[in-house]
Amino acid sequence: MHITDYELFAVPPRWLLLKLETSDGLVGWGEPIVQGRLRTVRAAVEELVEVYLLGEDPLRTEYHWRKLYQSGYYRGGPVLMSALSGIDHALWDIKGKHYDAPVYDLLGGHVRDRMPVHQWVGGETPEEVAKEAIQRRDQGYTALKMNATNEFGPLEPPAAVETARKRVAAVREALGDDLNLGVDFHGRVSKSMASQLVESLEPYGLMFIDQPVRPEHSEALAALAEGTTTPLATGERFYSRYDFKPLLTEGSVSVLQPDVTHVGGITELRKVMTMAEAFDVSVVPHCPLSPVAFAANLQAGFASHSAVMQEQDLGLHDPDESVGLAYLDDPHQFDFSDGFVKRPTGPGLGIDVDEAYVRERSQGEVNWYNPVWHHDDGRLAEW
Repeated sequence: MHITDYELFAVPPRWLLLKLETSDGLVGWGEPIVQGRLRTVRAAVEELVEVYLLGEDPLRTEYHWRKLYQSGYYRGGPVLMSALSGIDHALWDIKGKHYDAPVYDLLGGHVRDRMPVHQWVGGETPEEVAKEAIQRRDQGYTALKMNATNEFGPLEPPAAVETARKRVAAVREALGDDLNLGVDFHGRVSKSMASQLVESLEPYGLMFIDQPVRPEHSEALAALAEGTTTPLATGERFYSRYDFKPLLTEGSVSVLQPDVTHVGGITELRKVMTMAEAFDVSVVPHCPLSPVAFAANLQAGFASHSAVMQEQDLGLHDPDESVGLAYLDDPHQFDFSDGFVKRPTGPGLGIDVDEAYVRERSQGEVNWYNPVWHHDDGRLAEW
């Protein structure tokens, strides 16, 4: 068996899907994407597949991962690692289908029967966020994540910190103490303000604070961690085990949040999870993407003790109305109840992609770019 062909499909809202074909008719699906840089990643996937994979045995997942990574003298980064990630998803999908087994069986077997998931909640005012949080709870979610703030300057007055605190306080008051609540700083907060904001949220028993500082300033995490009992998390903008290594050796965080579409696929996510286990650090993979990425995350998570929860934004509570789940032959393929997704049992990634629907949706233009924010004085702000 060898790899014979591939296709890439840009589909709304902002996703890029890869179909990898083999000589014996098996097909693997992957999701290689950097949100806002779709065309750039598409070019990287085309180059990697055409130069290094066509004609090769798809079952050599470890060899191909290393070849795609090491063949470039300049390695890593969001574009190359995201291209590699989507290819890796597809290779594992083919491998699982070849052996008629879920990927997690090929990684050592499942260690749990269901995985808790968390759902995003939005809103501009504390009242709006609290209202949506109640709706999500009533839809069956037991863990939620919200933004702390919008634009946030490097030297804000106490009122700005108080505004963020009130947002979180409103949601906690609405939900009570039985649900998990995570707060995302989204890398919008400077080192000079992060400690104040973290301290102000201490009373609310948060599941974690995500990206309290930008990844460029990860050296500040250790000091932040020493000053709070709230678990700190980061990782969606880290691109390999080598990026995560200092976070673990320095004891900077309690939760890692690698993204299977950016960190090097299932192959590398599995290694990051194993590293985290050695340091008693939990893993909650980042995933605001399509069911292909979600399925890839689940396959690694069901084979790992360190994976304790999975992010998703697919509307699992109502598959018939979900924009993302419409890309599957059966939108009900993920069995969701009581805040958990049951272990999938199908081969490969455990999903069946509706290729006809993918082709139909790929006919339009997909040009999503990150919003560009500014502070009041015209300076660029972090989105």
